[in-house]
Amino acid sequence: MKRVRNLLVRFVAGAAVGALAGLAVAQTAPAATAASTAGSAVTVSGRGEFEDMRFTVSQTEHLTSQAVTVSWTGGAPTALAGTLFNTDFVQIMQCWGDDDGSVRGNPGPSRTQCQYGASPTTDRGNWPGNEYDDTRKVFYSADPGNYGQDDRYGADGVSGQGEVPFKSVDGTLITSGTQNNALYSRNTTNEVDFARTGADGRGQEFFEVQTANEAPHLGCGVPVTAGGRTTPRSCWLVIVPQGHLDLDGKPYADTSQVNAGSPVSSTNWRNRVAVRLDFNSVGSNCALGSDERATTGSELAADAMTSWQAALCPTGKVFGYTQLGEPDTRSRLAGDGTSGLAFTTRALGADPGTTAPTDSTVYAPTALSGTVIGFTIERRPKAGASEAIRRLAGTKVTSIDLTPRLVAKLLTESYRNSPWGAVLGSTVAQGYGWARSNPAGLASDPEFLALNPEFAELSVPETPATDTDLLTSLGRTDSARAVWQWIVSDKEARGFLSGVSDDWGMRVNPYFSTNADLNPSGFAFDPAATDTYPKSDPWCTVPPNSGATDDNKQCMIDFHPYVTDMHSGALHTRRADSLWKATWDPLASPPAYKSPGPQTVGSRFVITVTDAASAARYGLQTARLRNTAGTFTAPTTASLTAAASSASGAHAAEISPAKATAKGAYPLAQLVYAAVRPAKLDKAARQAYAALLTYAAGPGQVPGADPGLLPAGYAPLSKTQRAKTTHAADALVHYTGPAAADGGSTAAPGGSNGGTGDTGDTVDTGGSGGTDDSGGTTAGNGTGGTPDSGSTAPAGGSASPTPGGAPSYDGGKAVATTAQGTTPADPANSLRYAVPVGAALGAVAGLGAPFAGGGRLRFPLRVPLPGGRALTIPAPALPERLRALLPRGRD
Repeated sequence: MKRVRNLLVRFVAGAAVGALAGLAVAQTAPAATAASTAGSAVTVSGRGEFEDMRFTVSQTEHLTSQAVTVSWTGGAPTALAGTLFNTDFVQIMQCWGDDDGSVRGNPGPSRTQCQYGASPTTDRGNWPGNEYDDTRKVFYSADPGNYGQDDRYGADGVSGQGEVPFKSVDGTLITSGTQNNALYSRNTTNEVDFARTGADGRGQEFFEVQTANEAPHLGCGVPVTAGGRTTPRSCWLVIVPQGHLDLDGKPYADTSQVNAGSPVSSTNWRNRVAVRLDFNSVGSNCALGSDERATTGSELAADAMTSWQAALCPTGKVFGYTQLGEPDTRSRLAGDGTSGLAFTTRALGADPGTTAPTDSTVYAPTALSGTVIGFTIERRPKAGASEAIRRLAGTKVTSIDLTPRLVAKLLTESYRNSPWGAVLGSTVAQGYGWARSNPAGLASDPEFLALNPEFAELSVPETPATDTDLLTSLGRTDSARAVWQWIVSDKEARGFLSGVSDDWGMRVNPYFSTNADLNPSGFAFDPAATDTYPKSDPWCTVPPNSGATDDNKQCMIDFHPYVTDMHSGALHTRRADSLWKATWDPLASPPAYKSPGPQTVGSRFVITVTDAASAARYGLQTARLRNTAGTFTAPTTASLTAAASSASGAHAAEISPAKATAKGAYPLAQLVYAAVRPAKLDKAARQAYAALLTYAAGPGQVPGADPGLLPAGYAPLSKTQRAKTTHAADALVHYTGPAAADGGSTAAPGGSNGGTGDTGDTVDTGGSGGTDDSGGTTAGNGTGGTPDSGSTAPAGGSASPTPGGAPSYDGGKAVATTAQGTTPADPANSLRYAVPVGAALGAVAGLGAPFAGGGRLRFPLRVPLPGGRALTIPAPALPERLRALLPRGRD
C-alpha cells in the first residue's frame, strides 16, 4: 500500500508539472503564419459584349463593415461625353436575396433588391451622370431596342417613364421617389455609379461593404435560420458593365450624348455579374445571461478586440469593450481600479499632474499598430497635363510623402483657404495678413510638390473640403499625442511653429504659434503637451457665394468638422465625405446649411488622421511619413516592428517618434498594453482577464481575416513581447497580494459568479516596480511625465466624451459586429499537444523517479520555463479520497 501511495503522489505531481511546462512551451512559441484572405477572392467572367472582361472581388468571406477591392481587366477605355460618363464604365452595388434564376451560370439577386439609384436630386452641375444611368428610372418597351429600356416597369407611366422599385429585406416596397427614399440616400448608399476603365483595359474600385448595422434594409449578416441551421445572411456584390454597343450589336450612333441607361433596367441587367458575399454574424454570439468582463480604452485595440471576442465568446469568455481616450482611461483605472482591464499605450502616472497608484499594476503588451494619415485622392489632370498623367485621369493616387512640417501646416490651419473667406483675391480680413502669401492648400504647397511632383499636373479645388486640413477625431487620445510628438521631434517643424517661415515663405497660423509674442491669444501653443487636435483660430464668416444671410456665419469647426473617432474618419474618407455643410438651403425650415454629400467621382480629395486597422478595413491609401532617420516609411508590419524595438521606459515601454531611429521604423507606431490592478479585483475577475491575455498572446497574434485572428493593420507581437504577456497572465492567476473580497469587484457590468476565494498560490512576478518593458507586475508612486512628455498640459484641454454602453462608431457599430460560429483552427500546429504530452511525460517521470535513483518529490517545486522564467508549484491539492491514502505528514 505504501508503494502505491508513493506512485500515486509521483503520478499526480509529475502530470501537473509536465502540463504546466507544456503550457509554457505552447504559449511562448513563435506565432504561426495565417493564410492570406486572398483565399476567398473570386473572379467572374463577363458575357456578351463583355465576354473578355474578368472581374475580381478581393474578399468574399468573413465580411464586416469594411471595404473590398473590385478590379477588372479586358475592358474598353472609358469615354466621356463632355464631363459625363458615356461608354465603357462599370457600376457596382450591394444586394440581398436568393438567386432569381435570371442569369444561367451566374446566380444572383433580383434587381429590385439592390441598393442603387441614390444620386443627387439637386446641384447636379458637376455630377457626371444623366439621371438615368445613376438612378432607377427606365423607359418601358414591350420589345426593347436600346439599353436602358425595360420590358416590365413604366408601362403605365407618361411616355413609358417608370422606376424599378426597391424591395427591402423586411418587405417594404418603394415604387416611386427611389432617388431620395426613406431607406437610403446619397449620404448613406455604398453604390458606385461610375468606375473608370483605363487605357490598358483595367480598372479598380474600393467598394464599401455594409452590414445590417449600416444598411438594415439589406440585412446582411443578420442570423437567419433555414433547415434547422442558423447562419449569417449572405448578400451579393453586383457589377453592371456599361459598354459602347447597343442591343443590335452596333456602336452607339451618337457619341456626343450619354447613351447609357439605368443598370437595373431589364436590358442592362442581362449583363450583370454577381458575386456572393458571406458575412460575420451581426451582433454578439455570446449566450444570453453570460457574465461579462469589462474592458475599456484605446481605439487602437478596437478591431483586435472585436475579432478576439468572436473566438472567446463561444468558449464562455465574454468581454465587453468600451472605447475611451487613453488619458481618460488611465485616470479611471488609477482612480478606483474597478473598471477592469484597460487598454493604454502609457503607464498609469505618465500623464502630467497624475500619480500612479501605490498598489501593483500588471501591464501586458497586447497589440502593435499605429496612427496613420489615410486618404482618398483621385487624379484630375490640369489642362495641358502630360499624356502620361492624362491616361491616369480618374484613378487613385496610391502614395504620398509627408514631413512633420507638412502635417503641422494642416493641423494648424495655416493654408490660405483654411480660414475660408479670410483672403478673397486682394481683400484680406483684419488679422489674416499672414495667410495672404501662403499656398491655398497642400496640393499647391511647394514643399509638398517637391516630394510629390505629379500634383503639379493635377487640378485640386482647394477648399475646406479638400486639402486645407485633416479630418480629425474629437477628444484626448494617445494617437493625437503621438502625432504632435512626431512633429516636435523635427527641427523644421519646430521652427515653423515658432514663427519661422519655411523655405518658400509660408508662415504658421499665429493662433498656433509656440511663440507667445506672436500668438494673438497671448499664450504660447505647446504641442509637446497636446493630446488633442485643437481648432484655436476663432475665424467666423458667411461662406463666400453661399447665399446665406449675414446672421448665419460658419466658424472653423464648421469648415473643418470633427469626427467621433478614427474609425469614423476612415469611413468618411472612404466615402470622400468631408462632412462640411457647404450648401445653404433657404427653403429649409428654418433655413440652414446642408451637406452636399460625398465628393464627385474623379476628383475626390479627403485626408484623415486614423489608425492603421481602420485604414486597412476601409482600403484607404496611407502616406509615407518621414522618420527620425530621414526615411519615408509606410505603416507596414516590418516598419511597425522596427519601431517597436525602440520602445523604452519602465512598466509600459513607449515608442517615441524621436527615439525610433531605425531607418525602416514607422514614426507613429504604438504599442498597446492591457493594464490591470489585481488588488482591486477578485480571483474570478483576475482569472478571466488572464484568459484574455493568454489568448491575445497566442492565437490572437496570428494575422488573418477569420474571427479570432489578428486583423489587418496590426503587426504580430514579437516572441519576447508575447512572453511578457503570458507572464502577466500568470501574475494575475497567481496573485497573492491584497485583493477585493470574493463577490466584490468583478469588473462585470452584468454581475459575476462570485468566486471561491484565493488558495494561497504563489508565483514569482519579478517584484514591485518592475523593469523596463517588463510586462509584469509593477507598483508605482511617481508622478506623471516621461522624458519626452514635454511640459504641463495646456489649460482647457477637452476631455473625451463619456462612453456609452456601446462604441460610437459613426456609420455602423463595428465593434458590435462580431462573428458567429466556432473558434478558429488552432494555429499552433503540433504545439497543441504540448500540454497533454507534457502531462503524460511528467506522470511517467514521476512514476519512474525511484528507478532512476530519485527520492520523493519535494514541494514547492521551482520549475525553469522557456524565456528564463521560473514557476513555483505548490503541493497538489488532492481530492479527499486520494488524500486519505497518503501517509500521515505527507499531505
